[in-house]
Amino acid sequence: MFAFSGTNSNAAEDCGGLDTALQNNLTFIAGQQANPDAQSDARIANRQAVVNLINQRRAAAGCGNNVQAKPEAGQAATSGEDCGGLDKALQNNLTFIAGQKSAPDSQSEARIANRQAVVDLIQQRRKAAGCKGDGGAAQAGNNAGQAGNNNAGQAPAQQPTKQPNANQGNNNGGGATGQQVCNGSTVTLSGEGGEPAASSGTFPVGTTLKVTNLDNNKSTTVKVASVSGSCALLNNAAFEQVREPGKFLIRNAKIEKIG
Repeated sequence: MFAFSGTNSNAAEDCGGLDTALQNNLTFIAGQQANPDAQSDARIANRQAVVNLINQRRAAAGCGNNVQAKPEAGQAATSGEDCGGLDKALQNNLTFIAGQKSAPDSQSEARIANRQAVVDLIQQRRKAAGCKGDGGAAQAGNNAGQAGNNNAGQAPAQQPTKQPNANQGNNNGGGATGQQVCNGSTVTLSGEGGEPAASSGTFPVGTTLKVTNLDNNKSTTVKVASVSGSCALLNNAAFEQVREPGKFLIRNAKIEKIG
């Protein structure tokens, strides 16, 4: 959500940018806790993992501010993002959600939860960028009928054109090859079809990850094929290799970068 360019610490990180990313995630968590729904626990777990990573980076950079969540009305900034691109990504994700609601299957609830998390991120970025209007939400509603006819295994809706970094863990590619990464992150599925693969907001496309469900000791090794808002988001085929029956979230996961 925010790119860092400051060099006022040994870690060459900008404490102001890290503090803003931390505050945004804490505010999101506070909002979910104040108005919970069926997916709030999963969203909070994902965001808490991001908070933990940001705090690691703040500690390394020597950042000492006491950062707390703040009211929604106080979040206004200028991020320099392209409102047109953000609006298009918002429309695509809302259309996908509407399609899943109009023609649900056994995986729709998990797909909708994942896309709603992406919508929340886009809305935060639109607000920070000062984008006006509803971002095309009405147009997405008009496209709902078409989205409902989409096969669940088709390509995912378009994500924001800029890959998240400040609020999605390390921006250096996630550490050295062979290391365990994204400690504390949960893993869920994207609802995408095709051969086993992953999407990520932490690692570039082409990175090879090994994801282990420590609750059943099942593992899958996949390549990052697209961008998402998670450390590792598995498609249907990959998730089936490691899932526990009836569960759509792996809370006790081990993620390793192996190539």
